[in-house]
Amino acid sequence: MQSLAALKAATKEALAYVAAQPGVSEAEVFAASNGNLTARLNYTSHIPSTGVEEPKSIESYGLGIRAAFRTPQGLAVGFGSEPNDLSLEGTRRALDKARQGAVRDPEFVSLPKPTGERPTLTGKYHDPAIMRLSNPRLVESGWRMVEKALETFQSSEDLLNLAGSRQGLRDLGLILGGDVVLLQERMAIASTHMPKVQADESTMVMSFATAMVESQAAKGSGWSVGRTLAGFTGDSAAQAARQAIAAVGGQRAASGRYRVILGPQALDEIMEWILMPGLHLSTFYAGASPFMGKLGRTIAGEQLNIYDDGAAPDLAGSKAVTDEGLPTGRTDLIKDGVLTGLLSDYYNTQRILRDAKGREKLGVDPASASQAIAPRNGFRPGNGGGRNFESTPGTTPTNLVIQGRRGYSTQELLRLVGDGIYIGRIWYTYPVNGISAGDFSGTIVGDSYIIKDGRLAAPVKPNTLRMNDNVLRVINNILGIGSQRRGTVRWSSDQITWAPEVAVADFQLEEISEYMERVY
Repeated sequence: MQSLAALKAATKEALAYVAAQPGVSEAEVFAASNGNLTARLNYTSHIPSTGVEEPKSIESYGLGIRAAFRTPQGLAVGFGSEPNDLSLEGTRRALDKARQGAVRDPEFVSLPKPTGERPTLTGKYHDPAIMRLSNPRLVESGWRMVEKALETFQSSEDLLNLAGSRQGLRDLGLILGGDVVLLQERMAIASTHMPKVQADESTMVMSFATAMVESQAAKGSGWSVGRTLAGFTGDSAAQAARQAIAAVGGQRAASGRYRVILGPQALDEIMEWILMPGLHLSTFYAGASPFMGKLGRTIAGEQLNIYDDGAAPDLAGSKAVTDEGLPTGRTDLIKDGVLTGLLSDYYNTQRILRDAKGREKLGVDPASASQAIAPRNGFRPGNGGGRNFESTPGTTPTNLVIQGRRGYSTQELLRLVGDGIYIGRIWYTYPVNGISAGDFSGTIVGDSYIIKDGRLAAPVKPNTLRMNDNVLRVINNILGIGSQRRGTVRWSSDQITWAPEVAVADFQLEEISEYMERVY
């Protein structure tokens, strides 16, 4: 990776060069260097396997330039980038691309200017051990997960009873797949309006595991997310193995409206794909949010609180500054059921402030809600993580925290449900009829259980139930919110959801036919 000093020096030099070029009204230089280190798990008990595949790494660095150019027709705005070159020659090529692609944008106000907020996350909060990680250490992290899963399989009395002996475990078809992913991120940024170079470093370690007892058509999942390598235990693989064992003997459930508990992964999927797009300021500007005109009004049950905090020192998704050079911070989105804020980047904040229909779209005068729509979330996420110098900023959550007014234990939530379904893992979750409708669908694929008399009574057979409901109804039918939040991230996602378990009433589930079960 490129050093932070190299990125800062290149950014400073590039801005001085760009600012001196003819026709440039204002400019911004963003330089970044990223590493994605992955160890892939591949264990099967009944056929030869490697256990952990050879480590893979993707490294990238370069710079991107946004510039506004003076033309006879007015300002034209363009963006250009150059990979693998931080020199003045690379800067020249990036600027040429920006100039060639520049277009008139009547909604453009300016490149980011200081907002008056100050960074609150300071110091070295990244993990130096991840920044200097070696291949052997990466492989060791993968083997730690395999060993945790095998220990869980081998100590399970339920599996031993199925196999007849420890030697017979392999014939059950024990499978473990997944990844350990470590992210290394460095960036520097400077602009006409903020000429002092700002820089940032961040790290993350994530793991994803799926375990199966193939002979029993049982599978389970596990995951983890953290900032430091020292905090990585590999227990996500043990969790996946426990869930696979618990899924043996899965049962079908009939279509109907149920009281359910959404586990952290299921809640994360629904939040990211269905609810959160409607809480972006850009969606309000487009008139496409289900909450049009409702800023400051009740939109959910009074138990629900959701906020995004990119500057929380103890949360893995935190960064000191955005990819626009502005401070990160906390934005309360829903507080006691009331819509109190929206996520935004600088461009979208500026255009809603000048929108003749801004009051109608938000429900309040945008100028009076400046803190609620402050640009604290302008990022340039790469595919699977990183800070991408080849793109312009957009709105991206950081640490999305969900909590209740009162925290319930799992046992209390089960008692609230009484008879129903625990939904642990879902996939292929998508909006139906557009974001503004709030309708969604998705398939329950594992880690789920039938609840009877306030306890987990039997596993739900994977791929036999679909969700067909509406997120507006879900957030207004909350029975209780768990006290324990878990860092949850989808593979290749750009946000971390700190999600609890949430009990919901009147949740629509539909049984999948046996034919379609085989298709899934």
